[in-house]
Amino acid sequence: MYVAVKGGERAIEASWRLLDEARRGDTRVAELSVRQIREQLRLAVARVMTEGSVYDEELAALAIKQAAGDLVEAIFLLRAWRTTVPRFGYTLPIETEAMQIERRISATFKDVPGGQLLGATYDYTQRLLDFALLAEGSDEEGHTVHATDAPQDARTSLESMNTRHAAAASSMPRVVALLDREGLIEQEVPSPAGREPGDLTREPLAFPADRATRLQNLARGDEGFLLAMGYATQRGYANSHPFAGEIRFGSVDVEMVLDELGEAVVIGEIDVTECQMVNQFAGSKDVPPTFTQGYGLAFGHAERKAMAMALVDRALRADELGEPVESPTQDVEFLLSHSDNVEASGFVQHLKLPHYVDFQSELELVRRLRAEQRAQHDASHIAPREKEHAVAHVARSESEHDEDKEQAHERA
Repeated sequence: MYVAVKGGERAIEASWRLLDEARRGDTRVAELSVRQIREQLRLAVARVMTEGSVYDEELAALAIKQAAGDLVEAIFLLRAWRTTVPRFGYTLPIETEAMQIERRISATFKDVPGGQLLGATYDYTQRLLDFALLAEGSDEEGHTVHATDAPQDARTSLESMNTRHAAAASSMPRVVALLDREGLIEQEVPSPAGREPGDLTREPLAFPADRATRLQNLARGDEGFLLAMGYATQRGYANSHPFAGEIRFGSVDVEMVLDELGEAVVIGEIDVTECQMVNQFAGSKDVPPTFTQGYGLAFGHAERKAMAMALVDRALRADELGEPVESPTQDVEFLLSHSDNVEASGFVQHLKLPHYVDFQSELELVRRLRAEQRAQHDASHIAPREKEHAVAHVARSESEHDEDKEQAHERA
């Protein structure tokens, strides 16, 4: 209980030291490095970067280490750091069509230009614990094995595979383009000329929110929450029957226009996962039916997040597509207002802070209400008893009066 915390600042500093010790764990075990987290926990790093709104693998790995693996806390740390960094410009929109693809699948067509590229995925693995991993990281004599000690042929094979993937990327047009050629899918309409999309990292969320703002919110939204909402859309809580048009993962160039040069230059590359979800068609007597879309994009290899985002994006377009809004998954204000894990965590965890005054006032209120209830209860039981006594007294008086009359009559 907080009542026991009487040391103030010294107690808080002591709790920090305890936290450091708890995070480090047994000092006889080798400490986990930021580089190890970055290279071996890449899916966790991808989530922290996406929901933290910062593409920096090293800082995301550092946040994960500092948070002892609590990804929501790590996201909070990365966002807090982000607010201290000045912004010096905007990059151009990334061209995902030019992605150097490492993985690309489609559930809508078996044969697509460039073929299906399975890449590294858990999709086709048996969900069985691999106990061989318990011995991984050391040789028979207990010495640590570094990545550079891997066999030469294994490294050569990996480099060869990456080269083949890069070469295949040029022959992999979007799957949705196949539908677009026949006019079977809705056309993406760009924003009106000169209208810049909002920036949720600098401006608070406001309603009504356009699609660009919604997609920003969903990209920063909690993966678990979006996964639950995406699942709900498939169970009937939206007008949705989705097909995974295409899911692709790979690296894209990041370009920025430099005033000194007057043209765009590549300043680096990032890994992203993109999902285009093909959904039920829309149309009218004047407009031929076409398939509709949902879209998702996340940093790193984050297929589950991108897919959930695409499902929710399509559900939130109900109003735009003339569909009735009948479920929470289609309610823009409800969904966007509750998707952010940092804000949700803050609201829930603030309950751990002292609330003495609030609780004492409610405690006194409950005590007073109980006292009033007891008083009413006692009064309700006392009144019938008094009435019974009064009736009995009247009955006795009438009986005595009758006896007096009878005695008087006998004497007469």
